[in-house]
Amino acid sequence: MGLGVVGGGVARVLHEKRAAIAGHLGKDVVVKSVLVRDPSKSRNDAAPGLLITDNAQDLLDDPEIDVIVEVMGGEHPALEYIQSAIRAGKHVVTANKEVMAKHGPEILTLAGENGISVRFEASVGGGIPIIGPLLQDLLANDMTAVHAIINGTTNYILTSMAREGLGFDVALKNAQELGYAEADPANDILGLDAAYKLAVLSTLAFHSKVHASEVYYEGIDKLAAEDFHYAAELGYVIKLLAIGWRNGDTIQARVHPAFLPVAHPLAKVDEVLNAVELQGDLVGRVMFQGPGAGDMPTTSAVIGDVLGIARSIASGGRPSPPPRLDRDLVIQAMPEVETKYYLRLHANDKPGVMAQVTRVLGDHQVSLASVIQKATLQADGLAEIVITTHEAKESLVQDAVQRLSELDVVKEVCNLVRIEELA
Repeated sequence: MGLGVVGGGVARVLHEKRAAIAGHLGKDVVVKSVLVRDPSKSRNDAAPGLLITDNAQDLLDDPEIDVIVEVMGGEHPALEYIQSAIRAGKHVVTANKEVMAKHGPEILTLAGENGISVRFEASVGGGIPIIGPLLQDLLANDMTAVHAIINGTTNYILTSMAREGLGFDVALKNAQELGYAEADPANDILGLDAAYKLAVLSTLAFHSKVHASEVYYEGIDKLAAEDFHYAAELGYVIKLLAIGWRNGDTIQARVHPAFLPVAHPLAKVDEVLNAVELQGDLVGRVMFQGPGAGDMPTTSAVIGDVLGIARSIASGGRPSPPPRLDRDLVIQAMPEVETKYYLRLHANDKPGVMAQVTRVLGDHQVSLASVIQKATLQADGLAEIVITTHEAKESLVQDAVQRLSELDVVKEVCNLVRIEELA
């Protein structure tokens, strides 16, 4: 279902590698039908001999079709097609992060009730094998943390800003010209894409239903070149970080820019690469890294899922049971989160200003770790003040920032970025 970049790649590779795949499985894997929006469109690069249709029932009602591959994207009608395929007794492979983030637990329950396999490796991390390890290799672990860089577009932009001193708008434009960012990059730069993926990862890692609507997310569009300069000066890099963290019966699930120590492995994940670090009671910390997007890495993940199902069918095996999501864990509200913070603001360069700033922070129980006051900004007689804090509660920090913005001596609160030590 879908013959775009990924769908076309899947059909083409399955056709080109048909003999090799049959040798591995002992059975032939044949792409029979493809659902498209416009059947009249020329599709010279698709595998020959396909039935091209715009009617989903042609696939859903065909008794010879064992597996439906959904690579259409979007929530609707992809969700309904996946549900219909399961009810029709067909196994499903999907790359749809939005559907799995919003409806994954319900889809997996439906699949279990119908004795069907649903595989979705390509929904998170492109070509990085992460769903399979969570469902199999690492299943004995009691997972306590997921830390991930899972959006290649934003990682490329942030890498460019750090290395070249670019402003956000210029870095975004360059990413679009190189094909790393869409014409409408909103889902990427606002953090929504990463939030979808974190919902899927957290659900599997913590065996508890985490829906996309429960994940806090914040984008990278407020970051400026100055923030990267100060991050480097303080010993950090800036990444769009996805954090899933379990403490007892509570989960944190949040996506936002973060200062990471330069020595941490995730700080070295640059350009369009993605990485997922998991922490379990048996394995300790383990990190998966690789291309997180692109047609061939995603195609690889989709085909891997198809062949996994095909191998099970060929051997007469039963589908694996759906993951158990039997923990009723509570998602911690973002205002209750506690972490460290970086704050940059412009204020009048005159005696007593710093005292007012620090008094506001102290009144809100925000303890200072460091304060840097730079030289006067020549044009308007303002000083740039950079503050880092010890751990503080999000709600108190946000209240303090609001109060700072109301001070007569503060011209602008330029940015607030969380600091994650990941120790």
